[in-house]
Amino acid sequence: MARGTATLAFAVRGRVVLWLLGKLLLPLAALAVVPLIIALTFGESQFALHCAEVALAFAVAGWLLARIEAASDVRPNEAMTVTALVFLIAAAGMTWPFAGAGLDPLDAWFESVSAITTTGLTTLEDIEGRSPAFQFMRAWMQWYGGLAIVVLALALVLEPGVAARRLAGTETEVTDIVGGTRTRARQALAVYVLLTTLAFAALLLAGVDPFDAITHALAAVSTGGFSSHNDSLAGLGGLAVQITVSVVSFAGAISLMFYVRGWQGRWGAIIKDPDLLAVVLACVASAMLVGLCMAIIGGRPWAEVMRHAPLIAVSAQTTTGFSTLDVGALDSGSKLVLAASMFVGGDAGSTAGGIKIGRVLVLLALVRLVILRTRMPAHAVVEPRISGRRLNSPEVYAALAVVCLHVMVIGSSWLIFVTAGYDPMNALFEVASAVGTVGLSTGIANPDLAPGLKVLLTADMMMGRLEVVAFILLLYPPTWLGRRAEVS
Repeated sequence: MARGTATLAFAVRGRVVLWLLGKLLLPLAALAVVPLIIALTFGESQFALHCAEVALAFAVAGWLLARIEAASDVRPNEAMTVTALVFLIAAAGMTWPFAGAGLDPLDAWFESVSAITTTGLTTLEDIEGRSPAFQFMRAWMQWYGGLAIVVLALALVLEPGVAARRLAGTETEVTDIVGGTRTRARQALAVYVLLTTLAFAALLLAGVDPFDAITHALAAVSTGGFSSHNDSLAGLGGLAVQITVSVVSFAGAISLMFYVRGWQGRWGAIIKDPDLLAVVLACVASAMLVGLCMAIIGGRPWAEVMRHAPLIAVSAQTTTGFSTLDVGALDSGSKLVLAASMFVGGDAGSTAGGIKIGRVLVLLALVRLVILRTRMPAHAVVEPRISGRRLNSPEVYAALAVVCLHVMVIGSSWLIFVTAGYDPMNALFEVASAVGTVGLSTGIANPDLAPGLKVLLTADMMMGRLEVVAFILLLYPPTWLGRRAEVS
């Protein structure tokens, strides 16, 4: 780091981090009560006790930490550090009920991380044999891991101000929707709850029993993908049910602010939005390419291709992770296309994982700029744009950094799996699924997976959910050591 830059850099302030963490642990404690209630409903007293212990621990810790007097001028590195910490703490806390249900500690940690990051990978072979409370908690954790942890804090706990804006990832006093971060968070939460309710009702109308309907609604809206059936959507119902889940998954993979704009009658802005169009085109392109690979390379009949290719393509692109067939039995071409879809993911502002489709548009704009400059004089001034909107330098740098970091994480993890003796294509698919927080699996994630590789996949899932940067920031020594900003 250059000397001049170093003088402007600050380590996080412990009191600020602890105070903000306390604010986030309070809604987390409330969310942990829900599986407790479900467990009591089904007469699972031991499971309920474990959930109660976690909820109480979160509540006490949150209450104590939230009482700390701290500065209100929360810095970006402090907000990102707290976000990473709350996901790690949530996963660690909910490991206790999973372990109490009979899982060994590592598998309980794996399941908890997969749930809270909305990934959907599992090392368990028999999900249907697990208790209703266990199955519900997996889907419920995906639901609140997808959006509700931070949004609940913004909407109900944190006062409007710098701390809330930092946590929401915005520097401005007024958003493009309404007058502030708290209002925006409440709108997002309202949309999230409404989508979940509509998904639950749609699945009931499609003939799904109430328990399966609620677990799959929670997992689909959050683009999580945990199913209460061993064979995922294949065991849930027929084509109508599977299409319903896919539509819900797509609804969760586009920005929740689109629904707010639609409610406000701003349909023109929605229709012209390049990100929404890109997600639709990506789903269509992925379905076509997977279908061609399944038919030409895999030699599958066209009736089977037409039945499964669109569903698995949407599942990968939206990073939901539901499946209607054995992914491990697919041909290499289909796996490669799906891996690319999982890498890209859905829309920013949604619950989807991946690098986000908007960053792909930024990269394409840069490629277009490079090509355009070859046809122009050296002194000509031209800027990267998307649908007429000029891209500023920080936006471009951030997009490039996230893409590069995702590639590095996937590449290094893939090399480790290949070195361990796994098929290169299957290893790439599994790692891309973990980092993209998707959950589709070729079968590598299983009870017999080496402990070190299980830990690696949990790290991949966590980094994918936090878009790598926050995870690195948490482990970066200067984040904690060094000169700190003065209290304002």
